[in-house]
Amino acid sequence: MARDPERRPGQTHPTDWLALLCGLLFIGVGVRYMIAPAPDSVMMLLVLIVGLGFSAFVAILSKVARKR
Repeated sequence: MARDPERRPGQTHPTDWLALLCGLLFIGVGVRYMIAPAPDSVMMLLVLIVGLGFSAFVAILSKVARKR
């Protein structure tokens, strides 16, 4: 296993907010379907689309803030 010469032990990498928030959204939708009767599919699709849009918005803002 080759080590990256530029990375030092203990050095962190930037958080991927899009992946983190999308993963939490899908886990939340899955848990919702497991613990209760199936909700209205159109409403859940709307929640999913809005959640993905919010995740993308946060990811864009974090990338802009990181470049400053």
